Formats: sequence, structure tokens, C-alpha cells
Amino acid sequence: MANNSNARSNASTTGANGASRPKSLLVPTNSVTTKDGVTVRARIEPTLTVDDVIRQLCLNLQLRDPPGMFALRDETDELVTNDNLRKKIKGRVHLKLVNSPSLEAVDVVEKLSLRDERTLRKTLFSLQKFIREEQFANEFLQRDGLSELLDVISVSHGNTLAYALLAMQNLMDLDHGWSNLDNSFIFRVVQILSSPQSLINVCRPATAILKKLVEADPHSAPGPLMASSSRSPPSVPPGSVYRYGFDAVFEQMRREKGMLETVVSRLGSADTSMILYSMMLINSLLSHATDARWEEFTNELEKLNVRKAVIRVMSSHTIEDLTSCILDFQANMIRVTYRKKMTLVEPAAEYSHAAALKSIWSASKLQEELDNEGQPQRWRLLGFGSEDITHEFRDAGILGLYCLKHFAKSDPESFSKMVLEQLSRPAERRCPIARASNEIVELLSEHWAIFAPGYSTSTTFQPFFLNFLKVHALALNFFLRMWSESGAAADDFPRVVALTRSQVKVALRQENVRAWHEVEHDFNESEYRAVRDRQMKELEMEDDLMSKAPMRNLSAKLYKESYEFVRQQRIQCLLQGSWFVNAMPSSSPISRDTLRKPSRPWRFMRLDNGLKYLHFVDSTVKFPVRNGLEDLPDRIDIAQITEVATGTCAAPPNMLRDQTDLPPTSPTSPSSLSFSLLTADGSSLSDQIAPDQSRWADWTDGLNMLRRDGGHVASQETAGFVKALTDIGLKIKLLDLTGERVDIPSGLVAGPPPTNTDFFFSDLYD
Repeated sequence: MANNSNARSNASTTGANGASRPKSLLVPTNSVTTKDGVTVRARIEPTLTVDDVIRQLCLNLQLRDPPGMFALRDETDELVTNDNLRKKIKGRVHLKLVNSPSLEAVDVVEKLSLRDERTLRKTLFSLQKFIREEQFANEFLQRDGLSELLDVISVSHGNTLAYALLAMQNLMDLDHGWSNLDNSFIFRVVQILSSPQSLINVCRPATAILKKLVEADPHSAPGPLMASSSRSPPSVPPGSVYRYGFDAVFEQMRREKGMLETVVSRLGSADTSMILYSMMLINSLLSHATDARWEEFTNELEKLNVRKAVIRVMSSHTIEDLTSCILDFQANMIRVTYRKKMTLVEPAAEYSHAAALKSIWSASKLQEELDNEGQPQRWRLLGFGSEDITHEFRDAGILGLYCLKHFAKSDPESFSKMVLEQLSRPAERRCPIARASNEIVELLSEHWAIFAPGYSTSTTFQPFFLNFLKVHALALNFFLRMWSESGAAADDFPRVVALTRSQVKVALRQENVRAWHEVEHDFNESEYRAVRDRQMKELEMEDDLMSKAPMRNLSAKLYKESYEFVRQQRIQCLLQGSWFVNAMPSSSPISRDTLRKPSRPWRFMRLDNGLKYLHFVDSTVKFPVRNGLEDLPDRIDIAQITEVATGTCAAPPNMLRDQTDLPPTSPTSPSSLSFSLLTADGSSLSDQIAPDQSRWADWTDGLNMLRRDGGHVASQETAGFVKALTDIGLKIKLLDLTGERVDIPSGLVAGPPPTNTDFFFSDLYD
């Protein structure tokens, strides 16, 4: 065999029985280039393992080094493994016989330890490329390469630091090997992110690393969690990377003043990817915040006006790339709002609650008085029914408290005059401002379906929801104006609530396309008579039964059940599997080569029963796929999917037009039925086009619902199913009640607490 770089030769690989066929009868499947530049044509049997193929190549090429020192890679340097060997053979991919990952790892660790600036960047570039390979990673970690990499991160700057962080980010895609990262490393990453001078290509991997650490908490560990009555995190086995989490990261964030402020400020960056990474980090922190730090963290975010920053992003020109993250943020803020609503106001135990109440009272400019029975009255002057603040905020929680505080402090003079004006009226004519404020919270919670964490079905932007406090203030002012213009008395409170509910629906309609000034106009300029006439027409078409509190609670319960039902249905569709078109990312330039008909335009995907992997096969034609995973040689790790982006890719232009199940689209425009499975670094694991709208909704929402943080619903179809099931369930329940002529009260009055707690609940049986 010639040794010059242009020499070509034939090499054969034997089958499992060791017999070799005559060279004249062999049809080469692949060309293989050695480290010396020698290219040979080889027939590789798909039944062989990669080790067997390498062994035969070494034998036929008469290489002196043992086969264990070699590996096969394709032209993109992807490692050939037993999982993808058949795919490489079918595609007749050009292969390279190169150093094994173990040898590469030894070389990389040695070069990292030298700290030679001339070769360090090249070494880090190789590291970030190969670190995801198990054989390379194991050797790299075994030779203490992680310590060398951490040392580089601790002292590097600029592009060298960017390469090192990207290598670390890729290493953390593995589920092992980084369980011994200490607080100094976390603090170093926090410092990098908190510096406004940090380069964008440095901030991207740093943000992804911090996000990964937040999500690596014990509760996120794969497998079932052990039941425990303790509030402390579950114990993790030695070597598990699930030992960090929100508390570990937030503790270091608190040490670096201004870190969170810098992250929020980057939402205004001109770089879309920087906005994307910052948003993903904020979402991750919101999803994993623990009880101990939850209020501190969310309050700090609110002070930094993160909602306002996201609203600006909604209206920017880059929203196409950020839609999924924005919807995730909305879902997280639904969770935050719900939790605030369910958190009791306890001024005796919580300083922040007492401070908010003090602020409200100060804005009123009132003095505490004694009632006719000689009892002090303060909160009753503002419109509460008693002086028991915890009881008065029992339904609205601290959400109601902070809404009333915002209303009072946004214009203290106006608030004070408003309170004094009501107190100047006869008692039966006064509008109970504080009670009305809590009722507005209930109306807005009902409008935005704030029923429970993890059950958001909004598929469009909700900028008005993110302005919850301002909408509350507008609606409360509207309530007070309707009270005055209608000459309402104490018994008319439910009537004014009904008027306000009607106006909320009108003012907040189509919030993804309407401007904020239109909302202000609807609340501030609408006249009582017009609102009343419209409401009367609405009452002719619907029963006011739905406005009663028990019905709202029942609706919330059925909504959660419907969401869970649809979630299971979507996941079942993933378990059954489906055919898709292999698409082209619309952002990539279309070359002449791309315009040729793809060799395998179809992909069948199926979720495994463990809900951990998407198994798939690419094919030239669709064929009947058997149950199970035997026909699906390749797979995608669900844990690697951080976003399901929609409308991202186009169909190959030369697909057969008579394929009726192909969605029509032009070669260059993205299909409305396309979706991409993206990783934390923004790269795509899969670009597909669904055959129809139903399949698109099943898979995009099903994959989103698989995410540990709950994700968001992407399709109107899924949102519509949840609503329809809720409505049907509600009607069935109502048929049971109305058939038995059961009267539904407007509310339930809690009885007095027991005189002692010396009792227990007995078991109840049907």
C-alpha cells in the first residue's frame, strides 16, 4: 500500500464469521482517510461493531499501533459509535481514522496544564468539541482534567475565557463528572455575569452554566423521590450532580451586589441570544426558587422591573426567536401570582407584611378611632369588615395586600382624599375601598385563570397581565367611579362587582394586539349607563350563577383536572409516535446543494415509556413502524431539550408535491407547522414539520408539558381543549345541582374556630 497522501487502496472488513470475500466482488461503502493522509475505499458491514471495524482497518492497513488507540470520525468530527454506524454506512459518509477519544483526552489535559497561550485556545476549542463524548469525558475526568479547566476559568479573560466556559457548559450536559464544583466556582461565574464589561460570547456560556446549576437540585434528580416528612432537600447518592440547586446559586448571587440587576438589564441587549440566555436564567430561577428564599428573590425581581423589561422585549423586533421564553416567563409569573394569592397576610410574623400595612395606613392619613362599643377601629375605616387583617386578606393573600399598597402609594394624596370622601358619607353609602380592592384581585385572577401553579394555557403574549398592579389600580378606580355614579349603597356591592367584571372582560380583550392607552381609556372614560346597558345584554345571554364564588372555585378545580387530562393525552401521542418531514432551519442560507432532494426526507419519532428519550429513524420513504424501539436506532435525550421553538424551519423545496400529507410552504419561508428542539446553547437537536395542525399541537405541547418546569402551551388547539373540557365538566355538575334544585350561595361564611385542638378527624367511608 502506498504511503503518499494521494494514494488510494481497497480494504475490506469481514463479517462476524471471519470470512473475507474476494476484493473483486466487494462494493465499497465508505472511504476512510488515515492520520497519514492515506485514503482507502472500504466495505463496512453494518452488522459489525465499531471496534471490529477499526480492528479490521488496522489489520488491512498494517498499522503498528493497537486498534484501541484509534477511533472513527466523520468529516464534521462526529464520533462514529455503535448507535450511528449503520447511519454512516447508509449515507456513504467519508470517515477518518484518528486518535481515540482517550488519547485525545490525555493530550488535552497535558496541554491545559502547560498554560501555553499560543496553544491554549486551540486546546479549549478541541475540548468543547469532544467533551460530550463519553470515552473522552471519562478519560478527561480520570486524569483530573476538570481541575485544570477550572483553573483556566479562574484566571482567564476574553475569548480564552469564552472557550473555557463553553467547554464547561458542554461538560455539564453529562449527568456525571461535575459533582465536586465548589462555591468558589459558582461565585466566579456569578462575578463574570455581574460585570457589565463581560463580552457577550463570555456571558452566554456563563449564563447557561448558572442555569444548569440552578436546575441540578436534589428534587430534579431522575427517578422517583423518596417520601419524607422533612422540609430539607432529599439526600443524593455520592457522585450525583444533583446537589446544587437554587439555594446554592442564590447564596453566591447575594454576595455579588448588582448581579441580578445586570442580568435583568441584559434583557434590553441588542443581541438576541443574550436576551434569550438571560431570560432562560430568570425562568430557571423562578421555577426552582425554594420556600426559604422565594419571597426575597421575587421581591428583588419586582424591584428591578423585570416585568417592564419583558414587556419591552415583547414589542421588539426580535420576538420571533424569544416567543417560547416569553411564554415560559408568563407561566412562571402566573405561578408567582398564584403563590402570592395563596400566602396568608401575617403582620405579626412577617416584617414585610407589617411594613406594607403601615405604608397603606400612612397613605390614608387617618387616625385610629374608637367605635360605639369602645373598640379601636383602623382597618374598618378603610372598608374592611373587621380589624382581623389575616382574615380580611384570606382570599386575596399578600397579592391583595401588595395591590392595595400599590394603589395607596402610587398617588397618596388622591388615596387620602378618596378615603376621607367615603368617610364623609353615611355609613350605608360608603364604598368599602379595601374590600373592593380584594374583589378586584379576585376578578383579575378569574380573568387570567390564575388557578394553580403549572396550569397556564396562554398561547399569546399577555402584557396587561404583566402589568397586574396597574390594571388593578385602573379597575379599582373604575369600581369607585361606578359606585358613585350609580348611587350605590352597601347592599349594592355585588351589583357593582358585576359591572366591574363586565368591564374587565371588555378592557382586557385581545391584549396581545391592543395598546395600553386603550385599556386606560376603557376603564377611565366608560360611562355608567353604557356599561350598565352592555351588562344587561350580557345577562340576557348568560346566567349570573357563574359569578358566584363556589362556581368559580369549582371551575378552577375542573380546569386543573382538564389540563392534566389533556397533558396525559398529549404524552400518549408522543408514546405512539408519528412521521414528520425533516426540515431546513429557515435562518440558514439555502445553497444549491441544499436545494437537491434530501436523501432521507422523513423521520419517525417516538417517546420511550420512561419519558427520557425521543427515539427516531430517518428514511427515504414512510414505512410501517413496529411497536417498541427496534426500528428506531437513534435517540434524543429529553433532558437536553430546553425549548420547543415553533415556526422555525421550512420544508425541503423539492419534496414531491403529490404528497398530500406534506404541509404546503415555499422553499424559503418557515412553515407554520414546523418546530425545532433546541438545547441550552441554542443549537437544534431536531427540525421537523408536522403533517397537520393536530399533530403539531400534540407534539409541541406534549414536549413542553414533559419539561420539569412545566413549560407552556404553544397551540390554541390545546388551550381550546382545556377550556372545552372545563366548560363541559361544569355543565354536567350544574345539571346535577339544578336537577335537585340546590341553591348555590354567593359565598360561604366560616364558623368560629374551635375552643381547643384536642380532637382528631375520624376516617370516613362511603
